[in-house]
Amino acid sequence: MNRQDLAEAVAASMWNEDEATQALGMTLDEIAPGRAAISMRVTEVMTNGHKTCHGGYIFTLADSAFAFACNSHNQRAVAFQCSITYLAPAFEEDVLTATAEELTVQGRSGIYDIHVRNQDGAHIAEFRGNSRTIKGTHVGLST
Repeated sequence: MNRQDLAEAVAASMWNEDEATQALGMTLDEIAPGRAAISMRVTEVMTNGHKTCHGGYIFTLADSAFAFACNSHNQRAVAFQCSITYLAPAFEEDVLTATAEELTVQGRSGIYDIHVRNQDGAHIAEFRGNSRTIKGTHVGLST
């Protein structure tokens, strides 16, 4: 199995078990080794008292893209540190896309940058995630 096919198989396995991502109406738009893009439409229940998208939903979107990217090599990985910088508000009916890119993997640790943009390309947030691999894989490999 080549690296792209493996990333797709891992993503399918993860998607089937990811209740949170599915419940928020997210869609997996792209998957590749070390890379993922996930989109979400901002609904009324996701808005705060300013009538902008609550930052927790933006963080969750970015975190989901991070998870799919850092697990794409079929080694189970979890977040051990994440940070986000909010750059602009998002509003009801905006479609946000979080694109995760692997910067480096050394040993059991990885660093990923996730860019969140709206449907017009406006830069909404920047998220950095540090991953740590744990025991196990997502899909078995036949020989």
